[in-house]
Amino acid sequence: MIKEVSPMKRMPALFIGHGSPMLALDHNEMTKTLTELGKRIITDYGRPKAIAVVSAHWYSRGSYVNAAQKPEQIYDMYGFPQALYEVSYPALGDPQTARRIHDLTGAVMTEDWGIDHGVWTLFVHMFPDASLPVVPLSVDGTLSPHDQYAFGEKLAALREEGIVVAGSGNIVHNLMQTDWNNPHGSKEADEFDAFITEKVQERDDEAVLAYRDHPLASYAAPTPDHFLPLLYLLGASKGETPEVFNHIRNLGSISMTSYLSPKRRKDREKKRL
Repeated sequence: MIKEVSPMKRMPALFIGHGSPMLALDHNEMTKTLTELGKRIITDYGRPKAIAVVSAHWYSRGSYVNAAQKPEQIYDMYGFPQALYEVSYPALGDPQTARRIHDLTGAVMTEDWGIDHGVWTLFVHMFPDASLPVVPLSVDGTLSPHDQYAFGEKLAALREEGIVVAGSGNIVHNLMQTDWNNPHGSKEADEFDAFITEKVQERDDEAVLAYRDHPLASYAAPTPDHFLPLLYLLGASKGETPEVFNHIRNLGSISMTSYLSPKRRKDREKKRL
């Protein structure tokens, strides 16, 4: 049983690679890490009031935030085993947090969309009792990378108010190159993933914002939807050194690499020693 403590001053920011929807049914090293991470957030930071999450699967023209009291769980994937469509994640929403996000960013409040598989496939491992309110946000495809980063900077205020800011996507996400027989990454996926991870750890945010300049960008992110949640999260954690977890590529062209910001204090102290 997790001992709940009062929230610290600042909640963490997260970017989480969600990969295949089958992650919801998996029990492996990746899902073990997610389970431990959820427990650690509550133990180290206190129980969050809510989780505001930018999802790659809500790609929109304009910025939106779901303000429903009971957001719909969306099974936005096709051709998977029936067991996946029977996974239930009945988390509530939080209209008050949605209103706060609107006030901070100008995002339009709506009850459209909901908790899609880019979110619930992760949270069934991180917060399996679905007791934390979830407030989905869209990826605004009309914004420039710098504007998405600036939007994330505005979300940072939520962290001071007991709200986790998260993004769900993939550093490498190329479904046309998926190899279901490859449990690792392709050479191209490994190279691009390593480049982005290095720049994120160095907090060379400008290099990440200019990801399209990398020669492998068209391979790693042939469409921008899964990469862009990272830019929101870099803005929400500006200047903080992140911790890398699930630094894994699979299916050839999918990256599960994820970041928690800030890096654990004791890990920073070890590095100085």
